[in-house]
Amino acid sequence: MIEQAFGNSAPWSLGVEEEMLILDGDTLALAPGVEALLGAAAEGRELPGVLKMELLASMVELATDVCATPQEALASLRELRRAADEGARAAGLLVAAAGTHAFSLPQAQDIAPDPRYREFVEYAGISARRQAVCGVHVHISMPGPDECMHALEGVLAWLPLVLALSANSPYLAGEETGLASARAEVLALLPRAAAPPVFAGYAEWEAFVERFVRLGLADGYTRFWWDIRPHPRFGTLEVRAPDQPTSDELTAALAARLQALCVTVLSGEPPPPANRGDYAQNRWAALRFGPRAELIHPDGSRLVPVPGLAEELFALVEPAARELGTGDVLQVIDPTTCEGDRQLEVGRDHGLVAVVADVVERTVRSA
Repeated sequence: MIEQAFGNSAPWSLGVEEEMLILDGDTLALAPGVEALLGAAAEGRELPGVLKMELLASMVELATDVCATPQEALASLRELRRAADEGARAAGLLVAAAGTHAFSLPQAQDIAPDPRYREFVEYAGISARRQAVCGVHVHISMPGPDECMHALEGVLAWLPLVLALSANSPYLAGEETGLASARAEVLALLPRAAAPPVFAGYAEWEAFVERFVRLGLADGYTRFWWDIRPHPRFGTLEVRAPDQPTSDELTAALAARLQALCVTVLSGEPPPPANRGDYAQNRWAALRFGPRAELIHPDGSRLVPVPGLAEELFALVEPAARELGTGDVLQVIDPTTCEGDRQLEVGRDHGLVAVVADVVERTVRSA
């Protein structure tokens, strides 16, 4: 049995994890500085969360403590970003919040000094070495395991829209990829990625995970890199689909929309399983076109441009957001554009080093 903590946190409380790039302070290329950053950032200060290693030594994860509201999460993220920025600068480094680095080669990056990561790279090979990509992960507290699985199905159908709104990775390895989210394509290279299978309930999900552990294919449920998954140890539903925003306000807005969507889904009857074929098409369209995508409506009946579908989602969750006191936070999202558009504008006018410099400036300004 997998340890679980559903119902232990306040209803609809949340936690947010941001993945940041670590850069050389002079060249703005990716730099393997996570150990130096962590040592400087944590020295002599209490933080509303933790900074920790990620797969690559040129990345750092910022994870908030449990927060009652998206507004509290935003305040925590700002303090964590400040700590990461100050720790990086003390070591001659910088941090940047985006889905990818514009010009550094992913497979040339050092792996973080953690045996688990090195074992994973040995297993996954080039698929793992290409994972120089950053996303934001949102945890929403669930009252119980069955409710978690119901929320998973109700939220899943909307996640391509969330990806399109968050798209922030048009460049990869020095190339303009033609994708709004190169990160989402790279993530799909991993085993157990994109949409999870349909499970009849929590017990079937648990048995599935335990079977993979028994077969030696995973050492726990965190080795399933789906776009959404239960996180029983935290008692949450974890949404992993969005690109990492540069703006911390956009991170909070995405968290608020997902929180309100969970409340909305669980206020009615359990939803039917989301159509995985539609999800695959929509995920591709979102990563390719971002806000200019046309997505299959969650009810499967028609194609809808992203701005129109975003308005429909806002109307759907607005009553829950009003009850949660987060309606103002949702207004940050502009469904006609994404942060990747800004990267493309800067890159086409001034080059890729300027893209990274602009991302660094906006990351620090957010903090």
